[in-house]
Amino acid sequence: MAAVRKPVLLGLRDTAVRGRPTGSGAWTASKLGGLPDALPSVAAPRPVCERCRQPLALVVQVYCPLEGSPFHRLLYVFACPRPRCSMGGARSWKVFRSQCLQTREKEAQDAQENRLAAEDWCEGADDWGSDSEEVPPPQRTLDFGNDPHSAKDTDCTAQLRDLHLQDTVLGAAPPVSPGEEMALPSLAPQFLPYYMCVVDEDDYRDFVSLDHAHCLLRDYQQKEGMDMEQLLSQSLPGDGDEKYEKTTIKSGDKIFYKFMKRIAACQEQILRYSWSGEPLFLTCPTSEITEPPACSYCGVRRIFEFQLMPALVSMLRSTNLGLSVEFGTILIYTCEKSCWPENCQTPMEELCIIQEDPDEPLFK
Repeated sequence: MAAVRKPVLLGLRDTAVRGRPTGSGAWTASKLGGLPDALPSVAAPRPVCERCRQPLALVVQVYCPLEGSPFHRLLYVFACPRPRCSMGGARSWKVFRSQCLQTREKEAQDAQENRLAAEDWCEGADDWGSDSEEVPPPQRTLDFGNDPHSAKDTDCTAQLRDLHLQDTVLGAAPPVSPGEEMALPSLAPQFLPYYMCVVDEDDYRDFVSLDHAHCLLRDYQQKEGMDMEQLLSQSLPGDGDEKYEKTTIKSGDKIFYKFMKRIAACQEQILRYSWSGEPLFLTCPTSEITEPPACSYCGVRRIFEFQLMPALVSMLRSTNLGLSVEFGTILIYTCEKSCWPENCQTPMEELCIIQEDPDEPLFK
């Protein structure tokens, strides 16, 4: 019996974050860049690079509560944007998970409402990602940056057709209070912040023409001087079929080709989300990927949750021209149980695995 394929949600860059979102709208919206938002009673992570000991920059913040769980849930991915560390591997990247009970969030929200005027509470309500503007993709089983209790029904295809990527931002959000192992907020480097919108991969593939995908594949065939479709139907070297040993592409090339073919219909995807699903490998997986280390807090195995995609590299912009990151894809693995000790007030570190880009020019 064939295994059921897990659904895949795609994250796309949306409009620029303007001003400082308030209330739960600050952390229920997924975004790239900016500063990390804190959940109620949990400090926002402020990690430092293991290579240069300088503050890391927020790459993405993903709001992703699990189905049936009573917790709000945020995942943060950080990287060192300094030139000497941008290719520094795992030591220059960190991923953290924060959670809080929905009841505790409601208590904190009620207390804040008693202190704030109505006009202050509603500031930023017109920004994408706030409670009144959230647009979930159809038939999702989890929230990836949206609140299902207040979302409006919007046609996903129409949203994609009208999507405009804005390249301006009015200012960075002020820092939040640091917690353990945190760097000074005033020194934390920042990429310009943008919201992320979410679409179902299947819906998007139905909407987008595959002409671009075919062009990419033709370019690859011309570059390598081989018929990729024919080679993919053949066995890999070392499996006993010597007939093709001299012409069959290497295992790594085959994986790269499949990666490129899968993302061709949506080149602008910056994130692929599939909790407990299968990652889309860019290069041959290592033993660390096939057997990721168990959760360091509860001992339960870690599972794949999402990955960052090559298109994100060029979208991470900063007013400081010296800041940048380079990668092929970043694989994020988290505790299968999503454990969270009672009264925990600091984020929990999870696992990120970096796969370098084997052929960077093809993604430009």
